Amino acid sequence: MTIGDLIRLLGDGKFHSGEQLGERLGVSRTAVWKQLKKLEAMDIPLEAVKGQGYRLSAPLQLLDGSAIVAGLSRRGRLHVARLFVEETLPSSNAFIRQRFEQGAGHGEVCLVEQQSAGKGRRGRVWSTPWGRALMLSVGWRFETGVTALEGLSLAIGVALARVLEQHGVRPRLKWPNDVLLEDDEGRLGKLAGILVEISGDTAGPCEVVVGMGINFDLPQAFRARIEQRVAAVHDQAPQLSRNRLAAELLDELMPLLAGYETLGFAAWQEEWNARHAFAECDVEVHRGAERLTAVAESVDEAGNLWIRHGERRERLGGGEISVRGRS
Repeated sequence: MTIGDLIRLLGDGKFHSGEQLGERLGVSRTAVWKQLKKLEAMDIPLEAVKGQGYRLSAPLQLLDGSAIVAGLSRRGRLHVARLFVEETLPSSNAFIRQRFEQGAGHGEVCLVEQQSAGKGRRGRVWSTPWGRALMLSVGWRFETGVTALEGLSLAIGVALARVLEQHGVRPRLKWPNDVLLEDDEGRLGKLAGILVEISGDTAGPCEVVVGMGINFDLPQAFRARIEQRVAAVHDQAPQLSRNRLAAELLDELMPLLAGYETLGFAAWQEEWNARHAFAECDVEVHRGAERLTAVAESVDEAGNLWIRHGERRERLGGGEISVRGRS
């Protein structure tokens, strides 16, 4: 019995007794009770009625690989070699890296309900409730080397924004790899993070793992425990399902990867700047122990962010710095 098995039974809107659940899942009532306690600890709300049993307080749609593949367009399906859907993993990026080590990985996609050791940029932990985010990783092998991949994480942010905008969501992009959403009071919260990991030759073939974590439907109790302000897709598109978003995102992302060596970031530069969250705003640039207050300008054709401070203009590359809007 897995958490997913239990959720599928409890999510049909009917009440199920512990005995019924045990019979359906082939386990004891005690084992069922332990799993029910886990659901509560994972911010999955349950209703319990004496004499009737348990059910989910609200539906929780699980990831469905068949539905995602069926939702792909012809161009998206052309580039997806294999799609994995997992309930729990330490990291979906690590899963795809292992696939590369096994001689596979190219064009492969991994989606996971919850990660136990997911990480964002600069090793930060990426944590979301079970089944409340869209977490996916994609593997792609490039032939021309690392320099041809400048600005890739920014282009991926544009691809996600394009998809969300079709559903009335208006994301903003934060250099170099975050997607933000504005609430009714004009405050920006983090909607998604993008992590691009590259291994291989700087001038020859290299393997890339693109990881994306997208907040989808975050309970208020979870948001209250997060130190930074966060946002979720359902804040502005409550009817959109994760499976549909996954299919539409892959329809944008896979052709992007297939053509990136030829087109480069220049093909995405204008669209990124049009969604720039902090254009002409004061920002704080962090480089190790150094902190610099500057005004953010636009990004160039290589994905570098230009800033100005005093009479000086400076171009910032990715990897060693972060840029934060000043409060």
